[in-house]
Amino acid sequence: MAAQARALVAARWLADAVKSNRVGPNLRILDASWYLPKMKRNPRAEFEQTHIPGASFFDIDECCDKSSEFDHMLPPEGEFADYVGNLGIGSNTHVVVYDASDFGSFSAPRVWWMFRVFGHNSVSVLDGGLKNWLREGHPVTDQYSKPARADFKSSFNKSWVKTYEDVLNNIKTHAFQVVDARANGRFRGVEPEPRANTEPGHIPGSINMPFQSFMDSTSGLEHPVEELTKLFQQAGVDMQKPFWVTCGSGVTACHIALAAHLCGHPEVCLYDGAWSEWFTKAAPEHVISEGKGTQP
Repeated sequence: MAAQARALVAARWLADAVKSNRVGPNLRILDASWYLPKMKRNPRAEFEQTHIPGASFFDIDECCDKSSEFDHMLPPEGEFADYVGNLGIGSNTHVVVYDASDFGSFSAPRVWWMFRVFGHNSVSVLDGGLKNWLREGHPVTDQYSKPARADFKSSFNKSWVKTYEDVLNNIKTHAFQVVDARANGRFRGVEPEPRANTEPGHIPGSINMPFQSFMDSTSGLEHPVEELTKLFQQAGVDMQKPFWVTCGSGVTACHIALAAHLCGHPEVCLYDGAWSEWFTKAAPEHVISEGKGTQP
């Protein structure tokens, strides 16, 4: 198994690796762009037009549990190993993940977290994503050559994944803090959810830390560790105690996991079903909302 990689890599470092032809079996780049349907962006079509040289496309709607009614739930470990092996990623490959969102990062931390939950620690997020890569003037291409298949051994860390029942039980026990990465209006219940048949609101007792707050709005770069630590303190998250993360469908929650990792807390667990599942299954008293009955 490959060694632990630093969680963030700089555009300049990756550009140097591309220029010196280091992309290959030991270093793979993944474009993990994904958008909510309302954004009307087609990430695969965008990838075919513009991507970092040597990158492959990682589709979280393909590499998922297709038997689940909920979006992009984690796939079985054998399917994950097969999917990433087809992208030329072996057990000793350093993987760098980015996306093309206007935030700098949106879905890339989800794929970073997926590799880690399947036992692969040699994975990094490109700091600032494609937004900052372009801002710094690094090259892009529309050329793609499929990497040779590699052998990837996965080892699923089930303890990092929380279920509806786990979160429901935690409402009684308060054993863990639950931190939600959605926009504040959705969390409070005053702005609509992007998915049909889902109203906004939050899990009782959960804390809101919108995922955008971890990045600089101009550059898309992650805030320095001191600032991230301050954000957790201001939100009321006790980083000496364990916490779980959630969001709309388990994607942007991974921004919180990444920020915590950078602050020296690598063991953050994810409620994968997230608000999509919670709203579907929870009793009305477990949907906390300021705007009940006001949603269109």
